[in-house]
Amino acid sequence: MIDAAQSVGHAPLDVQAIGCDFLAFSGHKMCGPTGIGVLYGRRALLDKLAPDETGGGMVVSVTYEGATWKPAPERFEAGTPNVAGAIGLGAACDYLDALGRDKIAAHDDALIKIAMEKLTALPGIRIIGPRKGAERSGLVSFAFDNVHAHDIVTFADEDGVALRGGHHCNQPLMRKLGLTSTTRASFYLYNTEEEIDRLVASLRRIQKFFAG
Repeated sequence: MIDAAQSVGHAPLDVQAIGCDFLAFSGHKMCGPTGIGVLYGRRALLDKLAPDETGGGMVVSVTYEGATWKPAPERFEAGTPNVAGAIGLGAACDYLDALGRDKIAAHDDALIKIAMEKLTALPGIRIIGPRKGAERSGLVSFAFDNVHAHDIVTFADEDGVALRGGHHCNQPLMRKLGLTSTTRASFYLYNTEEEIDRLVASLRRIQKFFAG
C-alpha cells in the first residue's frame, strides 16, 4: 500500500512499474479540488474486499439475510458520488498530463538545488533531510535554534512568502530530531527562482529581528 499524495503531482507515476497492490492519493495535492482522491488497487484484491460503507448503487440484490455486491469499483462507491469533485480531478489530471510530470519533476529539481545552495549559506540554519548535493524532493524543511516555526511563517507571510510551520503531522519524528517544530518551503510548477530569493531575504530579516 503506497501513499502517493506527495508525489503524484510532481513526478511520473506508473503503478504497473511499481508493482504495488494499492496506491492512494488526494486531489488537492495535484491541482485538483479538495474532498476527493483516488484509490488504485489490483482488481483481484479489490474483488476479495467487502465494502466498509453501504448505500445505493453498490448492490446487485438485497434480502433480509444479506446482500450481493457489485464488482469493484462500484461496490466501494456507496450513495451519490462526488460528481463535481470527480470532474475537477479529471481536469487536473489532464492538465498535469499535458504539462508533463517529467518536466514538472525537472523544474522542482532545479528549484530545490538553488534553494539548498542559498539556504545552507544562512548562519544558524538547520536543514532537515539530505544535505546539499544529495537527491531531494521539491521541498526543504529547516529550523532556527532561537525562532519558533510559527514565528517564521508569520514574518514570512508579511513578505508575501507562504511557508508551513509546525510538526507536520509527525510529532514522533520531531521528538527524535529534538525539535518542537520545523518550517517547510515547498516548490511546484508555478514557483520561480526569484521567489527563492524573496524567501532568503525574508529569513535574513527574521534572523536579524530575533537576534536583536
